[in-house]
Amino acid sequence: MELNIRTDAPAVMTKERKYIPLSMPAAAKRSERLGFARLASYLATLDPTTVGSGLDHDECAKQANLGVLFEHPALAAAAHTLIDLVDQGWIITVDRLGPMLSPPEVSSEKDVERTRVRRQEHVRRNEQLRKPSVRRFLLGMERAHQHGDRAISVFNLMRDGRELADSLASAIDSSSVIKPYVQIVDGSVCELTGFRLHDIWRYFRHTWSNAYSTVPGRSMPILIRDAATPHHAVIGLAAISSPVVQIAERDAWIGWDTDMFLSDLEANPTEKAGRWLEHRIESQIDEIYTDDLVQAGVIEPGGRRSYTADTVARLRADAERYRQKHHRGSTIRAVRNIEKDAWVERAESHLFRSKRSAVLADLFEIAERVGGHFADEPDALQALKQALQDPKARAQVRKVIRRARGERVGTVVADLTVCGAVAPYNALAAGKLVGALAVSPKVLSAYRAKYTRPSEIASAMAGRAVEREARLSFIGTTSLYGSGSSQYNRLFWPSTVMGGSGTTKMGYFELGRSRSFGTSHFSEETVSALVRLSQVSGSSVRVNSIFGEGVSPRLRKVRLGLAALGWPANDLLQHGRERILYGVPLVDNLRDFSLGLDTEPKYLLDPDLENADEAVAGWWLERWALNRASQQSVQDSMRANSLVRPVHHGARVQMPVDVETEEEGFTQAAEAGQ
Repeated sequence: MELNIRTDAPAVMTKERKYIPLSMPAAAKRSERLGFARLASYLATLDPTTVGSGLDHDECAKQANLGVLFEHPALAAAAHTLIDLVDQGWIITVDRLGPMLSPPEVSSEKDVERTRVRRQEHVRRNEQLRKPSVRRFLLGMERAHQHGDRAISVFNLMRDGRELADSLASAIDSSSVIKPYVQIVDGSVCELTGFRLHDIWRYFRHTWSNAYSTVPGRSMPILIRDAATPHHAVIGLAAISSPVVQIAERDAWIGWDTDMFLSDLEANPTEKAGRWLEHRIESQIDEIYTDDLVQAGVIEPGGRRSYTADTVARLRADAERYRQKHHRGSTIRAVRNIEKDAWVERAESHLFRSKRSAVLADLFEIAERVGGHFADEPDALQALKQALQDPKARAQVRKVIRRARGERVGTVVADLTVCGAVAPYNALAAGKLVGALAVSPKVLSAYRAKYTRPSEIASAMAGRAVEREARLSFIGTTSLYGSGSSQYNRLFWPSTVMGGSGTTKMGYFELGRSRSFGTSHFSEETVSALVRLSQVSGSSVRVNSIFGEGVSPRLRKVRLGLAALGWPANDLLQHGRERILYGVPLVDNLRDFSLGLDTEPKYLLDPDLENADEAVAGWWLERWALNRASQQSVQDSMRANSLVRPVHHGARVQMPVDVETEEEGFTQAAEAGQ
């Protein structure tokens, strides 16, 4: 068999570039190995400047003459993964030793790098827009429906850029031209258009460069609308969601990184910290449901007072036994009413039995090593000092800190996972308006109201309803590009705009840079192929995508599939898109409230302020919008967004070219119903 060798491949493997050899699993048949080699050879012949628009996986398999081999689990997983990586800019070379991959080169030129990242993101986004269900949704939004005495479509929620530019140019009072306000997206219907609020949010989210996806855990979508227009046009979108659990740069900035906090405790021990530590030990054990563990003889009825090394060993064995039962295919009844649900039933499921036993084993060890110091010494400060001087107790204090951060990170910290403006408002730097309003009093109040309820995981661990803190102390986000973010850069405002006092500055502080790690560069068909391979390979771990099972089900699925291939997951999950981390501290006592040392937040704003939308809008107009509106290039940019048929508007979802070709009449049908 003749192999194709890339002529532009480097002759010498330099230290600067990493090469990853690829091969099929040891159990693969010879026909699968040859098929994979043919595919690698074909992909190596592609012009790297032409990939990135979404390689057709079936066409690649056809060119490599895979035939029915493409249905074999191992080859399918390997082929789909390799096609995705090449499509994302990874460089493949093939020589007599076989195929090798090297990560995409990151350009130092901002425009080049942004184009590369945008092209990568468009692969999954366009894949999503090609789905029939998504096309039907978009067409339904663009086709007019009768609401009251008028025909309404999503185009009524877009503002004509020519009208906006003219209004700003002629207005005596600019605050009457744009009247932004926050609208929390729930299950209700928009009174002005008849659309479900979530459908409005979803439609405009599809205009983003990256694919629309739901986020596990807490999620609160937000619309920013303009009351100055008849149907309150959409200015922008935001979404507050459960945060990434571990981000080293964020945790260090907050000051609750384990090593940082422990070092501070040793240097500056306080009675408050001692009382906090003692309370954490007691309360965590009390929040674990143990009836079934006592009945099964895993622990004694006396609870932690009957601690022995044998008890911990039994708990760890019990945790592993029920973990395996869960991964063999157990199910958990969905929570329909978290105020009235049978939490004991949830607690006794295989998943939560495993989690409870594992956690209780740790807590018993903590109580024995650390709690003993507090039992012998009534003075909390002295007990803390003694515990920190005891090497074994100090190691357990580390666990307490990690558990406290792990518990609170999902309740008092959130991520801004969606934030941006749509045309024509984006020309006026309205992304900065959306960023400010996304952390405003109305949003914080709505978040607290929505999540002041029993926590699903904590309640399932306790076998009873348990509420967690719902007052946010910090909101983080990331830039789309590693070269910077015009949206978050210099985005600060006086806290008085949101009801705060004094001269405190609020806004988006740069925390550092994230690691380029994740699964966004893999298509859905690749993930499905990797999952199938891991299942037929007999993996003892099964990812069920159940809330409470663990973070990022997609990431864990991809990891298992790559492990079944024998490919280096950590290397291949590096998507090469470094991003800048930003954070908005909302309270003055950030570390202590976030960890629970302080029970009350010292807000930098007034979380109950009702008219903050208007004040933030006024600040944005004066600080950003009006200055930009006076520039000719900005006026031209706004005027390019027209609602005259045929509609050419930046707030309209742009379908991939091949979909528009396939679906003649998509545009005509939508516009005919305006």
